[in-house]
Amino acid sequence: MAERLAGQETGGTGAGAPDRVYAALRARILNFDLPPGAVLSRNEIAEAYGVSQTPVRDALQRLGSDGLVRIYPQSRTVVAPIDARQLSETHFLRVAVETEVVRRLARTGAPETIKRARGLVQMQRALVGSLDQMDLFWELDRDFHRSLFDAAGVGALDTMVTDRMGHLIRCQRLELPRAGKTEAIVAAHAAILDGIASGDPERAAQAMRDHLSGTIGRVESIRAEHPGYFTEGALG
Repeated sequence: MAERLAGQETGGTGAGAPDRVYAALRARILNFDLPPGAVLSRNEIAEAYGVSQTPVRDALQRLGSDGLVRIYPQSRTVVAPIDARQLSETHFLRVAVETEVVRRLARTGAPETIKRARGLVQMQRALVGSLDQMDLFWELDRDFHRSLFDAAGVGALDTMVTDRMGHLIRCQRLELPRAGKTEAIVAAHAAILDGIASGDPERAAQAMRDHLSGTIGRVESIRAEHPGYFTEGALG
């Protein structure tokens, strides 16, 4: 595994080392560079990132809290499969929080936020169909949602929700080759902004609800295509 991790961002054993290792490993898990079932060696991670065992342990514990790895004490740490129960819980949380975010923005008015977010949508639209630019597409996607949280004055909640989204993000990545996926995301973002701009809280909330229900509504078909990546059990 050391070879696979080589070339990633490294750092010393200072206060930022756990964050750097955590961010790098999380990104590799979400991109399936480290797929479900992959064994994570603390020694190899420490060597690859040029850190001591302590920041590696802290990073793995955070990934365990996110549900992305399973830690077996005195044995091994493995990348967790996509968990059906956590997918359902994450979807419930996102819908509850993000629909209220756009309701608030529709009630209070957010012209500057809308202007900035439309710029992000335009940049996403320019990347539609460019599979080699999907990392940038997803970065813009996160910027879009983060900008709405920030504008509503609840930016800290974006971090909380994002930390719980690992399983859902992996589903989105598995679904990416589906024809029309990126076009649908861009259209949904535009509809959300139209709802906010209309001043109609329920229109904005429904647009967000429709958007967030996209991937989750197709999880069973995604799981059928990649059964080894998922836990068993139906979505709640």
